[in-house]
Amino acid sequence: MTRIDTPWGPWEAATLDEVVTLMRGLEAPWWVAGGYALELAVGRPYRGHDDVDIALLRRDQLAARRLLTGWDVHAAVRPGTLRPWPPDELLPATAHDIWVRERPDAPWRFQLMLDESAGDEWTYRRDARVRRPLSTLTIERNGLHHLTPEVQLLYKSQGIRPKDETDFATVLPLLTEAQRHWLETALETAHPTHPWLPLRRPPSHGDSQSQGIRARETPPGP
Repeated sequence: MTRIDTPWGPWEAATLDEVVTLMRGLEAPWWVAGGYALELAVGRPYRGHDDVDIALLRRDQLAARRLLTGWDVHAAVRPGTLRPWPPDELLPATAHDIWVRERPDAPWRFQLMLDESAGDEWTYRRDARVRRPLSTLTIERNGLHHLTPEVQLLYKSQGIRPKDETDFATVLPLLTEAQRHWLETALETAHPTHPWLPLRRPPSHGDSQSQGIRARETPPGP
């Protein structure tokens, strides 16, 4: 992995396998997110990765913090800031992004992302009207859960960095009609002027469309 300098110290990402091995000790649902989630959905490497993102529900944050006892863990409580996350502290609702390293003088190794939920539904933190059953949020392959690609593309729609455009161009043709429909409806709801709209969907007779924002496809849950 490439070493990257940040205002909060150098970043030298762990490998996906290293992070997955650590996270298997978490007694709560978690899943691979970010670029690796899309790579797992595509089934092959197609670009490099500067970091590893692991996501979990906000309601399980203390279980994750206990798992990381002995690590140096910081939270981005406000954009552009990092501060230590003490054990047993419930983070404020503004904190979604957590940076993790072995010790204060070590490079940052991976990120935890906190996802929102209401009951048995995932909710999009930028617009709670966009939601779906938790049972459809992830896909499991070979014992590893990753975020379903249409939801990951929705998260990536906020920044539109060059790597996000690469992800969109690579993954969109592989989505089912139901996945495309969900992503398009979610973007129209939360980001109606987004440049990815409209999604050009080729005719398909084999895929059933989802109805509204609440996706109906049913991959295994987290």
